[in-house]
Amino acid sequence: MKKTFLATFTVAVMAITSLAAHAQTDPTVGGAAMYPTKTIVENAVNSPINKTLVAAVKAGGLVDTLNSPGPFTVFAPTDDAFAKLPAGTVDTLVKPENKDTLDKILTYHVVAGRISSKQLAGMIKKGGGKAILKTVQGEDLTATMSDGKIMLTDAKGGMAIITTADVFQSNGVIHIIDTVLMPN
Repeated sequence: MKKTFLATFTVAVMAITSLAAHAQTDPTVGGAAMYPTKTIVENAVNSPINKTLVAAVKAGGLVDTLNSPGPFTVFAPTDDAFAKLPAGTVDTLVKPENKDTLDKILTYHVVAGRISSKQLAGMIKKGGGKAILKTVQGEDLTATMSDGKIMLTDAKGGMAIITTADVFQSNGVIHIIDTVLMPN
């Protein structure tokens, strides 16, 4: 009986350990928990490192879009990424008269569909070292890899690194990036 209990207990522990290892958990963003059952906007508002992006999405009137079923892949610049822009740029962009320009920049960070970092790496490999992504804005982003990191090159030659990948949402996935991408 002792052996049967021990064998049963061992199998149960192994099963629980195996399930825990395979359960999908999203990385935290700026220390905040991200929940795969929430939408892109619902999670983003809780991120302490994406406050500027959330304010821009609200100013651009894109909350409803990013709360819709999607799915979307969002390359989300951090507050530090926005801080790299010339002084006054963000304040100017969020003014109502600049909504079209703001929307163009924001939608340049969005690709239709849910593309994980593993899928993106596969696309880069299949493309001979680069993958061209069509943004919702209409222009292309180029994805490459360097030292195991996925890099995005925008229409103006600017580069961003994905610093936190695969933050899965109910309506897509967010990849945190270190630089704001700019369309033509």
